[in-house]
Amino acid sequence: MNNKIIIYQVFTRLYGNRNATRIKNGKKEENGCGKFADFNASILKHIREMGFSHIWYTGVIRHATQTDYSSYGIPTQHPAIVKGRAGSPYAICDYYDVDPDLALNVNERMQEFETLVKRTHRAGLKMIIDFVPNHVARQYKSIAKPKGVKDLGEDDDTSQGFNPQNNFYYCPNCKFEPQFDIQDYEEFPAKSTGNDHFDPHPGINDWYETVKLNYGVDYVTGQGHFDPIPNTWHKMLDILLYWAEKGIDGFRCDMAEMVPTAFWSWATEKVKNKYPELIFIGEVYNPAQYRNYIQAGFDYLYDKVGMYDTMRNVICGNGSASFITGAWQSTDDIANHMLYFLENHDEQRIASDFFAGDARKGIPGMVASVLMRNNPFMLYAGEEFGEQGMDEEGFSGCDGRTTIFDYWNLDTICREAANKLTGEDWEIYNIHEKTLQIARKEKAASGLFYDLMYANHWSARFDDNKQYAFLRKKDNISLLVVCNFNGNDVDIDVKIPQHAIDFLSMKEKKSKATDLLTGDKSIFFIKADECVRMTVPAYGARIWKF
Repeated sequence: MNNKIIIYQVFTRLYGNRNATRIKNGKKEENGCGKFADFNASILKHIREMGFSHIWYTGVIRHATQTDYSSYGIPTQHPAIVKGRAGSPYAICDYYDVDPDLALNVNERMQEFETLVKRTHRAGLKMIIDFVPNHVARQYKSIAKPKGVKDLGEDDDTSQGFNPQNNFYYCPNCKFEPQFDIQDYEEFPAKSTGNDHFDPHPGINDWYETVKLNYGVDYVTGQGHFDPIPNTWHKMLDILLYWAEKGIDGFRCDMAEMVPTAFWSWATEKVKNKYPELIFIGEVYNPAQYRNYIQAGFDYLYDKVGMYDTMRNVICGNGSASFITGAWQSTDDIANHMLYFLENHDEQRIASDFFAGDARKGIPGMVASVLMRNNPFMLYAGEEFGEQGMDEEGFSGCDGRTTIFDYWNLDTICREAANKLTGEDWEIYNIHEKTLQIARKEKAASGLFYDLMYANHWSARFDDNKQYAFLRKKDNISLLVVCNFNGNDVDIDVKIPQHAIDFLSMKEKKSKATDLLTGDKSIFFIKADECVRMTVPAYGARIWKF
């Protein structure tokens, strides 16, 4: 078994929900809600057997919602500053609590979470949760904080727009007055909004439901004030340690690049001193900052502006498959730190009309993303069946994404549970499962990588706009992977250059080859600067083991 990290992202409140009502803007009582308990031993075993090493439970920490839990002593949130009935999981209102929506017994919600941690580990999976460091809900108030911990903003000097020891940024002597109608909600003085909006008038497209946390950066001058250590640093470190102590295995850090690297260097060192195996995954979109955040302690970063954008363009026919080479080369020195993905909660579904309109078109991109390097890969629940993301759930509207704001469910996951998937759904699933298992079980999939595109650029029987080919090798086992982004079956030749033979220490000889996806057999004559001939199916791939 290889050590490759393959993450299954689940939007926790959606995954286990089997309620078929699906009312637009429906309440929890109408549309239902998934629970921690839905991730039972059988489900977790299935996820593990698919080939996943980690599961990221998205939306665990308690966030702002329009659902009333006041009878349980949980403060209500003003609906004008909550996006959707269920609310955004990135508008945290108590860093020390879990979402009551996810519990069978609200009063025992933390115990249910702690049981889920143990159940996940028993299934052989490691567990990731969100850490949202840049912003909180406008009405943040912790009711679950440990004894002696002061709440965010409790000691702030609200007369100062910026003070290094404040937890928030303020607009002194100004009311919160967004650029849209808002009734009966009062905030004075106004706090700055989460997306670095520093006046009291955020617009409808701003993160108006959140407030920006202050890590000691004066955004007027751009100067950081880190000595003495800002109060927010200490509070956030305590929160990281609180969750680490519960046995989780990693944090996916939301909008990590909006928090200074100085904090991350300080905090990750302290966390890893106590929990050395715990990983940090950063949402960083500026490639110029990648190396700074890795140096600051991040184990892995989203490769969004790079591999994801490139692969999406290739899948949609807006870019050449040869561009994939440039995408991996741009981060070659930090290759093992980059997290590849084709879907997540922020991105549109491949099968949606806003992306490719057909889940099959994503298969060659998935195979390449999983097998070309040793870095982690992440798959979003439902992607393995071709989830469309074309529902108009409520706040999010029909935008090609699976909602994070509404009470809803996943069509494909529900149909799987009811044994109502189509043959095409299962075809998509099977190729995903086989590819993930190849990545985890085949030793060559963790070996040396060799991109074959340059050697096939001028070939009459290889279209480098629509095909992508590479080799993997470890010991005496090789994989030849060829991905076809064309909507037709193609008969192609793949040239193996002399440099590949030398670099991979391959023997020039006749070899029996097996396609790990189909079981097809072939005979390859591996010789420098000669070609291997094959047929690759439409929107498909060949993974030849020899």
